[in-house]
Amino acid sequence: MATNCETCANYYYDDETEEYCCDVSLDEDEMVRFLSYSDYNCPYYRLDDEYGVVRKQN
Repeated sequence: MATNCETCANYYYDDETEEYCCDVSLDEDEMVRFLSYSDYNCPYYRLDDEYGVVRKQN
């Protein structure tokens, strides 16, 4: 299963460049895999679950 950047906690909107960016710095090999494979599974993917903290408080 490929990861979806739009649902990752490391994916954010940069107001200066006015575009979405990834907060993770991939090394050269990881970047090649990311750009080459449509089904790349990012090892740094974290689901951006804003309600996860609330569920843990209950």
